[in-house]
Amino acid sequence: MKRNKTLITGVVGTIIALICCTTPVLAILLGTVGLGALTGYLDYVLIPALVLFILITFFSFRKKTKTSNGKENCCS
Repeated sequence: MKRNKTLITGVVGTIIALICCTTPVLAILLGTVGLGALTGYLDYVLIPALVLFILITFFSFRKKTKTSNGKENCCS
């Protein structure tokens, strides 16, 4: 069950980081709140976050497929 949580966390985090990287959602939101000066620093945070969530998704999916294949073979 914990592996499913990490996979879901990785996928959701990747989608959120991807949306924030490709669309000006954060620029509009920060401008509305009054923190528009921080938009220049978003790339320093969002790109590493995107890479981190992609890695979490990849390793969690890989670990899930390895363990599920082994369990199906021994328990059937």
